[in-house]
Amino acid sequence: MSLVPVRGVHLDLKGLPPTPQRLLQLLNLFTASRFNCVLAEWEDAFPWDCDPRFRSDAAYTVDDVDAFHRRARELDLRVIPLVQSLGHMEMPLRISDYAPLREVPDRCDGINPLAPGARELVGRMIDDVVARSGPITHLHVGGDEAFTFAHHPDTRAYVAQHGAAGLYLHHIRPVMESLNARGIRPIVWHDMMCDWDERSLAEVARLADVMVWKYQDGPDDAMLERFARAGVAVWGASAYKGADSRGDAELPDVPRRIANARAWHAVAARRQLRGLIATGWSRYQAARVQCEPIDGALDSLVRTASVFHAGDDIGEVAAARFLASIGEIQFPACRSALSRLTVARRSAWEYVRLFREQCSLERRDPRRQGSGVLHELRRLAHEHLTATRSAAADVRAALAAGLPPSAIESFLAERVTPLMEQVQNLDAPIVAAGHDWPVGPAAP
Repeated sequence: MSLVPVRGVHLDLKGLPPTPQRLLQLLNLFTASRFNCVLAEWEDAFPWDCDPRFRSDAAYTVDDVDAFHRRARELDLRVIPLVQSLGHMEMPLRISDYAPLREVPDRCDGINPLAPGARELVGRMIDDVVARSGPITHLHVGGDEAFTFAHHPDTRAYVAQHGAAGLYLHHIRPVMESLNARGIRPIVWHDMMCDWDERSLAEVARLADVMVWKYQDGPDDAMLERFARAGVAVWGASAYKGADSRGDAELPDVPRRIANARAWHAVAARRQLRGLIATGWSRYQAARVQCEPIDGALDSLVRTASVFHAGDDIGEVAAARFLASIGEIQFPACRSALSRLTVARRSAWEYVRLFREQCSLERRDPRRQGSGVLHELRRLAHEHLTATRSAAADVRAALAAGLPPSAIESFLAERVTPLMEQVQNLDAPIVAAGHDWPVGPAAP
């Protein structure tokens, strides 16, 4: 029996949402990997009733969502929905009708906790998701990374009088109480309460569980101790993908992911955490580019599951064999294509950089012109752009079975189009003289 009672995997569906058929296949994969919980972050993939404008073009139907929950129950997979309530509110707040609810007028990522109608919007969104989820024990209400928190004059004045915890609880306490009244235990991310006093933490402990996330190295044991003293029920969150870059990676750093999972497993056993979740971010936020696809990170997924279950990493070879044994035969081709896309794209960008540096040199010191270096760097940039396009075509083919075409094209365009534009710009005439940076005169 595992030392960690609840071992969950995160589905972040605001980026690269699987087809309905693939979504059900992933549930089978999760069970086979010995996960027993799914944290479902539907975002714009959900068939919203409270405002259909929240739906993306690739949103699931009501029947799709019902089939997901039905299959999860058949597999004895606990589903914990996630509905944002404070930060990461781009989905609703990008719509002009909800602009008055923004903390900062020209930013749609953070809601103003004091704005009339703010809490009611969150409540309607939660009601929509609860109505389609069947019997659930927990619901994650987000509450993290509210980067505009207390930037509005009204909220800034409120914090000056009641403290940051006071403003946070003013907004989220009624949401938590409403869920508790329905027999649903709320969960919140930890990061907005790192500096809270124990009295405020104890107020959260009465109403909700806290999920502490740390994706690099190990968890902060001192912070976990503070939460424990306040009586907070804590979950831990590692990451199996979507945590190793600025958001535009094609593949996770698997050794780093496994090291992080090991660190969390050790803490979970020692501190009797309620559960561990392997997050798999598809976008760092709704307005960011898409992270690495699930289908290229299945090795990281199953190896993280092994660590969560028994503390041991089954390793690369055993993970590949396991995936093949359960029918995930597309994984090697998918991972190979994404790896080649990574190498080709990074190489092309490197030659763009080197070309620009050489241009700067030759503008500043005309004596360095005529060596043929620019011609060679331009040729190499085009060569690696061609390799990037070839790899992108293979990625498109490898992902076709599990993702809608629009999601694949968006993923590839985010990576290839900016590079293509920059490489094509290298063909523009070079200014032969003049300084592009005030670094002093050229050498005599």
